[in-house]
Amino acid sequence: MIFRRKYAPIAIAAALVAAVTVLVAAHRPKPAPPPVNAILNETLTNAMSDSDSLRGIDKEVQEFMKYWRIQGISLSVMRNDSLMFSKGYGWADKEKNEVMTPGHILRLASVSKLLTATGIMKLEEQGRLSLDDRVFGPDGILCDSLWTALIRDSLYYDITVEHLLRHKGGFSTRGGDPMFSTRTIMLQNRLSTPPDQNTLVKVQLRRPLAFVPGETQEYSNFGFLLLSMIIEKLTGTDYESWMQENILKPAGCVDFHIAGNYYQDKYPNEVRYYVQPDDSPVDEFNNSGRKVVRCYGGNDIPTLSGAGAWAASTAELCRFVASIDGRPEVPDIISVESVRRMTEWFDPDTFSLGWNDTKPTGEWTRTGTFSGTSALIKYFPDGECWVLVTNTSTWRGAGLARFTTEMFEKSRAACSALLPLRNLFYVQEESFPE
Repeated sequence: MIFRRKYAPIAIAAALVAAVTVLVAAHRPKPAPPPVNAILNETLTNAMSDSDSLRGIDKEVQEFMKYWRIQGISLSVMRNDSLMFSKGYGWADKEKNEVMTPGHILRLASVSKLLTATGIMKLEEQGRLSLDDRVFGPDGILCDSLWTALIRDSLYYDITVEHLLRHKGGFSTRGGDPMFSTRTIMLQNRLSTPPDQNTLVKVQLRRPLAFVPGETQEYSNFGFLLLSMIIEKLTGTDYESWMQENILKPAGCVDFHIAGNYYQDKYPNEVRYYVQPDDSPVDEFNNSGRKVVRCYGGNDIPTLSGAGAWAASTAELCRFVASIDGRPEVPDIISVESVRRMTEWFDPDTFSLGWNDTKPTGEWTRTGTFSGTSALIKYFPDGECWVLVTNTSTWRGAGLARFTTEMFEKSRAACSALLPLRNLFYVQEESFPE
């Protein structure tokens, strides 16, 4: 009896604490989803997306590769901001017997423009620019007096940030795309070294515009180079670093990089690039007199900057799209209003902001192509997003996107309903033993 009387108050107190703990736990907010893997490209494996029920996707991709003579493909599928499928096919580096995996990064070509447009929208949200701001002239963002002194065509003073985003800046490629005409520019301007970004701008500013800014449109890589330089001017930071720290890392993307020109410049987990067997060697972009494989030295890729120089995995590219799509499952890195403006549809002849095309149905498209790669993001109205990047260019060039879309549609019809209900953004490797 003495034992019971002595410890009864303690027992009662313990019971009360337990009851309070249960009550608090019942009303405690549910924990947030775990953060995306900081090493997503090191975590994902092909085995995680191997499944008998998804052989239809494998079949379509393998037939696509065989028909177009593609060495390697990376494919990721996301639904409602959950990564459900991520797999590599063929070779990442055939000469080293290295198979393609979801962790390999590939050049994204003009898919890079979607990143740059997002960076511009973020700067507008921060009050550092308006899409209506002028680009050139004393009151423009790029107001360098040397550049202004070179302008002979007063139409340059009418170019706005939005004109550049919508390819309505007045620039034309009828005399050659300045971003892919390095050798010609060197010869015409008696340059001993390839033009850097500032030199390219100086060369362009001496030329008249092809049309009144805003009145029509023509796809312009040069316009997105200017947007990259606007980001640098307003932030005081180089384009790649600012995008990585302020756009990509907040989106959960830690393995995006500006690609190099040559195989020896590649990142440890970057693929080897290929052209078709009948693609003859070309003159090196720097007028060295050497002949090179077109995808390794035919163009000056780093100078493309935000127009086409990024490299990334398809898995992380899905994660980036999840961060700018307006869906609630993954927090967006830009505002609802910015998402709306980027995906707003006007008519079939008006480019969206960063995207190639955004239909009123909710289907969004972003393509990218140059030697050694072809990329496609297809965001469907039902919330599925398919992302494919190759390490091989084909004779169809940008036209390959139409056939890639057809392959997506066949794969969706066969396997969309069979995709496993999971989220590979958050899994750990040990969850999927080999």
